[in-house]
Amino acid sequence: MFTGSIVALITPMDDKGCVCRASLKKLIDYHVASGTAAIVSVGTTGESATLSQDEHADVVLQTLELADGRIPVIAGTGANATSEGIALTKRFDNSGVVGCLTVTPYYNRPTQEGLFQHFKAIAESTDLPQMLYNVPSRTGCDMLPETVGRLSEIQNIIGIKEATGNLSRVSQIQELVHEDFVLVSGDDASSLDFMQLGGRGVISVTANVAAREMAELCALAQQGNFAEARRLNQRLMHLHQKLFFEPNPIPVKWAAKKLGLIATDTLRLPMTPITDAGRPVVEQALKYAGLL
Repeated sequence: MFTGSIVALITPMDDKGCVCRASLKKLIDYHVASGTAAIVSVGTTGESATLSQDEHADVVLQTLELADGRIPVIAGTGANATSEGIALTKRFDNSGVVGCLTVTPYYNRPTQEGLFQHFKAIAESTDLPQMLYNVPSRTGCDMLPETVGRLSEIQNIIGIKEATGNLSRVSQIQELVHEDFVLVSGDDASSLDFMQLGGRGVISVTANVAAREMAELCALAQQGNFAEARRLNQRLMHLHQKLFFEPNPIPVKWAAKKLGLIATDTLRLPMTPITDAGRPVVEQALKYAGLL
């Protein structure tokens, strides 16, 4: 459930900015058929920052309903206030989610002790497995390996999505945690290297549009077949990179629409549609990956 190719699922919306259930079902069916290991519902790529708490919970619950037990669902539950993180997490107690992905608090830039106390309080409020999420480029807050090591001693904190892109973090964290603690990459471009160093998989943006390829990449890495994995990853590298040509999830939503996976690439303000300059860049990356 917390290894392999885990998709950071986009939240499809209609022209009015409401969640599009038909497209959501189509996406889930696509991932089930493609061998995706699990879905993260309403993480950063799912536009958690622009959904209300009620909408956030509703999308996760719709995803659970439409998945119908065919693929595990992990709920994104991050917040910059600990009380909000606890409240959101508790909405999913006994819901059927297999765990929660909780990003470091954004904007307020807590100390390492503040981060420890934040995640400890959330973990102690629930029995659900908790996966930490460190992405300083988004949050302005970097959770250091020593803090991860302290948090790994809490029973239901079971792993971390490490999205710094700093591969030295793998060994630094491994030295401080028990062997069952799960490390997954949050950076598609460096995820294969991350797995070769001992990571268990990737929570992927690329998997939104290259689900079968990312599942195969992770399977090859788990088998230790890194020569074949690198050949596949080279074909995907332009996509890994160009899906961030403009802020995520702008390019990946456009790419998903281009491939017919969703009906529209509508985003919530302040996110705006892909630019005229961005479209050919992403289209070329899709072609290079063999998806168009």
